Amino acid sequence: MRGKNPTRQQKIYIKNNRLRPDNWLVLKNPPGKLEIQHRETGNIKVLIV
Repeated sequence: MRGKNPTRQQKIYIKNNRLRPDNWLVLKNPPGKLEIQHRETGNIKVLIV
């Protein structure tokens, strides 16, 4: 699955979770969640929005 660059609002959510938005791609964005993947390592995290 290919990730997409985060939008401005998604970058704010990522930053609020103490992560650098430049290092993450958005995989899925269902209501209430944000599934992101690290650009280099491929690690996947699910953030609760």
